[in-house]
Amino acid sequence: MLEHDKRATRAWVMHPDLKSDYFRREAIPALEEAVALAAALPDLEVVGSTSVRLPKMHAGMLFGKGKIEELRVIFKEAEVELVLIDGPVSPVQQRNLEKVWNVKILDRTGLILEIFSDRARTSEGVLQVEMAALSYQRTRLVRAWTHLERQRGGLGFVGGPGETQIEADRRAIDDQLVRLRAKLEKVVKTRALHRASRAKVPYPIVALVGYTNAGKSTLFNRLTGAEVFVKDMLFATLDPTMRKIELPSGDEIIMSDTVGFISDLPTELVAAFRATLEEVLDADLIVHVRDISHEQTEEQAKNVKTILASLGVSETAPMIEVWNKIDKMPDDERAAVETQCARTDDLFAISAITGDGLDDLLASLAEHLKDPRRAEIFTLTFAEGRKRAWLFDQGIVTDEKQLDTGYEISVFWTLLQKERFSRL
Repeated sequence: MLEHDKRATRAWVMHPDLKSDYFRREAIPALEEAVALAAALPDLEVVGSTSVRLPKMHAGMLFGKGKIEELRVIFKEAEVELVLIDGPVSPVQQRNLEKVWNVKILDRTGLILEIFSDRARTSEGVLQVEMAALSYQRTRLVRAWTHLERQRGGLGFVGGPGETQIEADRRAIDDQLVRLRAKLEKVVKTRALHRASRAKVPYPIVALVGYTNAGKSTLFNRLTGAEVFVKDMLFATLDPTMRKIELPSGDEIIMSDTVGFISDLPTELVAAFRATLEEVLDADLIVHVRDISHEQTEEQAKNVKTILASLGVSETAPMIEVWNKIDKMPDDERAAVETQCARTDDLFAISAITGDGLDDLLASLAEHLKDPRRAEIFTLTFAEGRKRAWLFDQGIVTDEKQLDTGYEISVFWTLLQKERFSRL
């Protein structure tokens, strides 16, 4: 038994290619991404993968009877213990498939939640994952099987010691969600104070965004000298990291590395990680990092833009695009990419590994963040003392007149300072 528990859980990855799904992704790349997701968990051994063509979804079992029996035989011969289905699986479908196949079933949402649980390090990240997991659990009862003992702090979806079930009915989950929200509110307030402190410092904020594994953290480390965890796997970075750097122009900026995006990001996580991604909303410039060597780079870019829009990032928000990993491309393709970037504004071909193209990128950052000053006059009420104090802290007030209802203030400021003032 001890020997059995030591080894990794034998997992099989499946991608249901639903013909009737208007938004369905290409089967082979989708399956490859699902396998990469599974590989991001240290205690899984992916022993096989397959894409299953589905003319239509079967309500109770997801797949047809013939395919279910065919897969049952495959799973039994391969001694599969966990089947990862790259898509949504209803509680009824999960229960029925587990009974027929005698394996544990985990859908895409559950897998991503498990990865996030394994990676979250900050108190905020841990709280957000717990909240997302509870929202997910609210619709289903997830069992912990004896042969899936965890050696890490996961969520229990992949497994846990003993034969007990998670004893959490909806009321208990709701009570826990209330407690977690209260804790998270305190953490979010602390982050708001940190943002307010940064607002007093006239440093522009540059946020790196992009599809997971696009190379954001490698670029961040290269530019800042930080030691953010970097590995060729999905969701290597979860918790936001910020560092001040000095550009070759002498200008100083704050750079933020954020969690990577992914297609079909679970709605529970989009909501739960909104506070983490607020760093993007606060950014003065967004740098969209793409893995240009990836065959699905266009689809990945569309997913990133869709998620940014769902977070409230305007299409007109200042943004530049960085085509990373040119070192992985054949010479002719690389030359074509570099030529295209040289002819296009706000588009840069780089390698975060070798440093190629970074000089042009840094020069562009400095150029984008230059902000001419302009004079403006407006009024503040007596109740807006905090805003008035901020203006004086910035040293941008040129004149002030006291009125019956407040103050008429003349300022000489940059658009960046004006934007930050509007957030106070």
